[in-house]
Amino acid sequence: MSKNENRLNFRMTDETAAKIERWYQEDNCRSKNEFIEKAVNCYADMLAAGESTTLPRAVQSAIDSRLKLFEDRIASLLYKQAVEMDMAMSILLQSLNRERGSAAAGTGQEHRRRQAHQRSAAVGTEAP
Repeated sequence: MSKNENRLNFRMTDETAAKIERWYQEDNCRSKNEFIEKAVNCYADMLAAGESTTLPRAVQSAIDSRLKLFEDRIASLLYKQAVEMDMAMSILLQSLNRERGSAAAGTGQEHRRRQAHQRSAAVGTEAP
């Protein structure tokens, strides 16, 4: 026995001994002693969680994994939304540019018509 280990003799009911016998191998423990030590640590963490805001490691791990799944899902949806928004904006800008081009072409025709009219007036003839 090393200096870091403490021995503790305790009594338990037959029911508790049966539980230990049944569950220590299910928990992949090499010995009953390891199982009891894990059980005590788990119970101590549970008691500590009742006294503070810290969650037991198992609960915290479960919450973290669920939040990670949620985070990945939200990131995926936001990316898809950004792509769709970019596509919509491109279509809108192309549409506006075509309208401006048409309006500019119309304005250009009107401008040429006025210039022709002014030239005709200066010469003394009527514009067509």
